[in-house]
Amino acid sequence: MKKLSYTLLFASGIVFGQFFEKDKTFTKQDILKGSNTEFRNFWDVKKYDLSVEPDFEQKSVKGNNTISFEIIKDVTNPVFQIDLQQPMKADNIEASFPITNYKQDGDFILITANKKFKKGEKYTINVLYSGKPTIAKNAPWDGGWVFTKDRNGNPWMSVADEGIGASIWLPTKDIWSDEPDNGIVMNIITPSNLVGVGNGRLTNQKTEGNKTTYTWEVKNPINAYSIIPNIGKYVNFKDTYEGEKGKLDLDYWVLDYNLDKAKKQFQQVKPMLSAFEYWFGPYPFYEDSYKLVDSPYLGMEHQSNVAYGNGYQNGYRGKDLSGTGVGMKWDYIIIHESGHEWFANNITAKDQADMWIHESFTMYSEALFTEKYLDKKSAETYIIGIRNTIDNDIPIIGQYGVRNEGSGDMYPKGANMLHTIRQVINNDEKFRQILRGLNQDFYHQTVTTQQIEKYISSKSGIDFSTVFDQYLRTIKIPTLEYTQNGDTLKFRYTDGVKNLKLPIIINGDQTINPTENWQTVKLKKNTPVEFNPNYYINFYSTT
Repeated sequence: MKKLSYTLLFASGIVFGQFFEKDKTFTKQDILKGSNTEFRNFWDVKKYDLSVEPDFEQKSVKGNNTISFEIIKDVTNPVFQIDLQQPMKADNIEASFPITNYKQDGDFILITANKKFKKGEKYTINVLYSGKPTIAKNAPWDGGWVFTKDRNGNPWMSVADEGIGASIWLPTKDIWSDEPDNGIVMNIITPSNLVGVGNGRLTNQKTEGNKTTYTWEVKNPINAYSIIPNIGKYVNFKDTYEGEKGKLDLDYWVLDYNLDKAKKQFQQVKPMLSAFEYWFGPYPFYEDSYKLVDSPYLGMEHQSNVAYGNGYQNGYRGKDLSGTGVGMKWDYIIIHESGHEWFANNITAKDQADMWIHESFTMYSEALFTEKYLDKKSAETYIIGIRNTIDNDIPIIGQYGVRNEGSGDMYPKGANMLHTIRQVINNDEKFRQILRGLNQDFYHQTVTTQQIEKYISSKSGIDFSTVFDQYLRTIKIPTLEYTQNGDTLKFRYTDGVKNLKLPIIINGDQTINPTENWQTVKLKKNTPVEFNPNYYINFYSTT
């Protein structure tokens, strides 16, 4: 779930998002934000040690971030780019190496070093920061902090920043392809009557005067947009899940008046984990626990800190995305946002243009959960039902190097592409092992579209390159034109990419391989041809 223009797709009350304008002209600032430039490509982040102290009355934030990193290629007197978006400002910079100067230029802090760096050397940069960050108008779809009050009048604060970037409040190397390999330590400083909840595990709590510092630690790599503090009148309850890697700690932080509702609604977590571990492999962050946290907005997939704001009801805000009734059998936010722990948090796209890797697999995870939780027919009903939300407006893959995502169709259309690929493979166990293999072989890695495409083709033994081109890079859906004369079927593809290779099983047991040219085939039985609706293609009879 995810400022610029935001395209809304409404279907049964469901909203999918698109952060960037379709006709946006990209600038040098966009390139600096979205590309691995000369100011970024010589150093690799290892850890963030940060503190954050929001002020509810002033709607401001202050703190510091110590960035530990390793030099990955020899370089002399380089310029380091640290991202910190206006109106936030850097109050002081300290580094473990000589600095000629530093300046804040727009949304960037540029630090000129006075040193020859060697590959393998390790250093730190510490940035003290403060300011009044961008306030979200409609979190989580636009980026920004949320300063609100719960129903009892207590301050309630958090932030959502996937699209716009974590640097809207935190000085970071704000590019998806570089995650801190050794995790983070986050100190959340709150008034002593409130609670600060972060990612990972709570390792310390210390009160001095009227303030309390909550220290949270993440052991695993984590994307910057997942680093989220939550401050409110929280209470905690815990549970455990016996999973594929042993005991997984379940940690729930909810507003005090939601405790009873949460204990009931969050019973869906264990069936969810069971289903996803079956399909995808072990939960990727056993060391950091699994956590759901009451959020002042609908939800987001913050790693080991999943934001929950669905009102303790099934469906998506009480409505069914698919329009079939199946989506009312489970809580959309618990299932969808938790699915992102595998696709988005474990496997992360290097570039925002490839965000389909996050959203297509995760929306398909809803159907996979349904299949394990209910039955396969319900799952197929659901995935076919969500096609009514597909817009086919622009391609799913965005423009590279400028923090641009493609169409919001990456959710339902991408999920239906994967469902179509599953039909072609025609072996559910092989398909499951491919999903598990992705999470094992790309464990805690950032990846490209090409890596994912080649992996699926290689492991399935089927060349899906034209299928990916069709659904990710065009807005056309293949149409199978056909005419039947007795036991003879004549057919061809239209609206397909050149040399589209998308075989179809007809009548349950006969495979045809349509091209753009007419072909004929003898049917095994002289009855009206039956097409499998699980393929996301159009069928058109010319008879």
